[in-house]
Amino acid sequence: MRSSAARGELPAVIANARLTGAGRLDPFGDDPVDVHLAGGRIVDLAPAGALPHRGPVVDAAGGWVIPGLWDHHVHTVQWALVAQRERLDDARSAAEAAAIIAAAPVLGDGRRVGTGFRDALWADAPSLALLDERTGDVPTYLINADVHSVWLNSAALRREGFDSSEAFHPGDSGLLREEPAFEISRRLNAADPLLGDRLVVDALERAAARGIVGVVDLDMAWNAEAWARRLAAGFDATRIRFGIYPAQLERALAEGLATGDALDPEGLVRVGPLKVITDGSLGTRTAATAHAYPDDPHNHGVLTVAPGALVELMTRATGGGLACAVHAIGDVANSHALDAFAVTGATGAIEHAQLVAHADIPRFARLGVSASVQPEHAIDDRDMTDAIWADQTAIAYPLRALADAGANLLFGSDAPVATLDPWAAMASAVHRTRDGRAPWHPDQAVDATTALAASTAAGSLARATLMPGDVADLVVVDRDPLTADEKALHATGVQATLLAGRLTHAL
Repeated sequence: MRSSAARGELPAVIANARLTGAGRLDPFGDDPVDVHLAGGRIVDLAPAGALPHRGPVVDAAGGWVIPGLWDHHVHTVQWALVAQRERLDDARSAAEAAAIIAAAPVLGDGRRVGTGFRDALWADAPSLALLDERTGDVPTYLINADVHSVWLNSAALRREGFDSSEAFHPGDSGLLREEPAFEISRRLNAADPLLGDRLVVDALERAAARGIVGVVDLDMAWNAEAWARRLAAGFDATRIRFGIYPAQLERALAEGLATGDALDPEGLVRVGPLKVITDGSLGTRTAATAHAYPDDPHNHGVLTVAPGALVELMTRATGGGLACAVHAIGDVANSHALDAFAVTGATGAIEHAQLVAHADIPRFARLGVSASVQPEHAIDDRDMTDAIWADQTAIAYPLRALADAGANLLFGSDAPVATLDPWAAMASAVHRTRDGRAPWHPDQAVDATTALAASTAAGSLARATLMPGDVADLVVVDRDPLTADEKALHATGVQATLLAGRLTHAL
């Protein structure tokens, strides 16, 4: 790509581009076009060279222009801090994970922190004795890939004050699950806010280089303050919608925060939904399910928010103008979440929807509840799902079923649980595989048109084609995402990303 416009500039034209998308109304077909921009919007689509170029030009050189991409579920600080944490993704046992973290560098605050382990299929079990033996007196924290459990050594438990706390004591395993684990993550994430801010900005600039123009930030913090601070420091890489958690709901209502309200004059950072976590996760074996987990007939997961309490929270939020984002992974949690949307009239989404009862699939569309899903999880978790949810009768990762029923799909990564890469998400949704393995439940794959739309701001039911008048949140890529195969989608090259016409990434 040749360009007379650099990052931060406002090009007047994206020249020599091609358009794609289902249901296009333009007359150009595969012919090259110029996309003319002004005032942060598309003002014209014209045959290449038909109109004069007045101002800086991005030469697409035959690349495709598509709407800007969104990640609808990110924990920004936790994701950004992964850059400082030891990766445990490849650990195949508790002993191996303990050995990896024992060799990890000690951070400036005197701790070792690792992230990304998946213990559900390990032959051995995490234990406090094993971790203590390998890590000694250095406070050591291993965060599960799903973030719903954390494995600590005795030094870390003492540092956090959990060694003598009956409510949080992990027993012989050293594992904390659900709310105690979230509390550990909150403390680690808040240790150095200014460092966290720098890493968040760096990470979102890298995301712009993958075509991202916006993220929904669901960090477990008072995000209004954090984003006001980042804006004051000059943040301008992507659009942000930030979540509010139940512990902060009354503060948000008292301050008059409503979904869609902007923190800045340009509307770059806006208030998002109330986020409520109502059950656990597959990997931690705490997602609330109708059928018990293997080898544990008493374990049906946990409902971390009772149905009545969920209705109360959503009623308060809806009355104050907040949409709702309800974490529900198991089929029981999804049923209760849909019930709460029906009773309260709340708007918003169910986050994850990883296991959904057949009878609940059509309720998403009937209630106008979006399914905020993470296609990469299906591929990452395929072996765990086959082993742990083998006896479940609900549908696992039901992308096609939800789409066919008319639900609006919103794609995301849940970063750091999965890598923030919209092309990987689309590839997983369309092809249901990775690394040459046979597709996993290919009947739940969606078509590329649906996947692309689900990766944009409004989701799969919205138009993912370009027209004059559209906000110029745009991406120039080196291939047509509607015709690329699985490997080609992963390898998509982003030539330019524009946010309201301003270049946030340019080659």
